[in-house]
Amino acid sequence: MAHTKAGGSTRNGRDSRGQRLGIKLGDGQFCTAGSIIFRQRGTKIFPGVNAGRGNDDTIYALITGYVKFERRRNRVYASVYPTRVQNSTSAE
Repeated sequence: MAHTKAGGSTRNGRDSRGQRLGIKLGDGQFCTAGSIIFRQRGTKIFPGVNAGRGNDDTIYALITGYVKFERRRNRVYASVYPTRVQNSTSAE
């Protein structure tokens, strides 16, 4: 009789899924109007030119173009330009 008796069930084994926050489109990537650029809680990144901020602080594109992250006055801004912009003041 080399069997293990039933040990009952455990009450562990559950976890909530992550919120999938963070960058969705990188610097220089093409995006269409309405595309999500950055999902966040709070304003870690601010909306720049042709970018909007949703109720949950998500940054999204207002026009079709190219994403550009810029640093101005100790803040990082996500902007969208219709043409590709030279990489002069990157936020990296």
